[in-house]
Amino acid sequence: MEKFRENIAVSRERAILVGAILKGEAENDDELAELIALTESAGAIIVDRVQQQITHINPSTYIGKGKVEMIKQRVKKQKADVVIFDNDLSPGQIRVLEELMEVKVVDRGELILYIFASRAQTKQAKLQVELAQLEYTYPRLTRMWSHLDTVTGAAGGPSAGAVGAIGTRGTGEKQLEIDRRLVGKRITELKREIEDIDKRIVREIEGRRGQFKICLVGYTNAGKSTLMNALTDADVYVADRLFATLDTRTRQWTLDGGRKALISDTVGFVKNLPHQLVASFKATLEEAITADLLLHVVDVSSADAQNQAENAKKVLADIKCGDKQTIVLLNKADIVRSRAHFELLQTIYPDAICISAKTGMNLDMLKEKVIEIYTGGMLLLRVTASAGDGKIQNYLKSNSNVIKQEYIDSSVIMEVSLGKRQLSELQRFKPIKIETITD
Repeated sequence: MEKFRENIAVSRERAILVGAILKGEAENDDELAELIALTESAGAIIVDRVQQQITHINPSTYIGKGKVEMIKQRVKKQKADVVIFDNDLSPGQIRVLEELMEVKVVDRGELILYIFASRAQTKQAKLQVELAQLEYTYPRLTRMWSHLDTVTGAAGGPSAGAVGAIGTRGTGEKQLEIDRRLVGKRITELKREIEDIDKRIVREIEGRRGQFKICLVGYTNAGKSTLMNALTDADVYVADRLFATLDTRTRQWTLDGGRKALISDTVGFVKNLPHQLVASFKATLEEAITADLLLHVVDVSSADAQNQAENAKKVLADIKCGDKQTIVLLNKADIVRSRAHFELLQTIYPDAICISAKTGMNLDMLKEKVIEIYTGGMLLLRVTASAGDGKIQNYLKSNSNVIKQEYIDSSVIMEVSLGKRQLSELQRFKPIKIETITD
């Protein structure tokens, strides 16, 4: 068994994909489409695919024994290195499947974790991915690796006189117990390190209080990073692959009238994202949690766009963002493959804006909508302050349309058009006199 589990990496390996659908579950045109994209993103070579509708889950092998034997024959014929399931398997099921098929078996959760590990660049992302991997692995230590049943120490070591390693509880400790203790210790260390980073990130986010914050969310590879580049010239890394972006990036977006907003790009969502990843990337998703506005980017060129949008909404609900004000953006509208499918999406999301982040189509319309929400409606105000108070004057020039400005004695009087949302910020400046101008 252990020879198949030495490395879960699938890069450049020949893979057979397997998908099992319980009868009664909703079916898509191509149930394996996302697994294909995930596998290709991981760098594996797909040599065969197998789909099966099942009436129940086999507790030992998930799929039927006959289908297991058929896959085994295909493994030999295609000289496959790995079988990848589009399902989450138990440790026992993986162990039995590997013994029967005589090849490495990887489930959906493991594949996603591997992709995240290969994409992580910053210290924060690497720590988060390692934590997710260990938390995924920890409960599986009891059954997945057969070598963990060996006993170390003088009483059961491989040779006479063998002694337990430093840090073990002494002679006769099972390798399983050592591995579980080491993994548990590392999980504790990682949580402590991530908690320190989380506190710093939260402080940074709190430091932006008073600024209008926008967060890009959506399914992976929907075009969020391309959109951020188009709006802010952020030069964020863009690639046509899943999970190209793992680290949150925040840039300033200059709106009309001198108004500025902060816009953040977040990690993309995916169907059945392992909960360990959602938990460990909580700080990364903090931008969405504290945002004033979400821009939900949907890839309308995908045949599975509707399901992808719904799955993204589920993740948002999981992180308590389901009720946050959101603009749905039907992206890649310039390369729609199915007009009927596109019109269905427009019916489901009647207030959505059709855009193309790549060509810039309708980005001006998006900006107008954001400004409308940003301002919350406009007010005509007469603001009187000390002529020497540069902070108030700079704030109004940056956040409003100045209609008139005059100096009388030691005061400055400014007539401005200001958004309702910004009024509370303006009121924090003292001494100051604010009057509403009526027509």
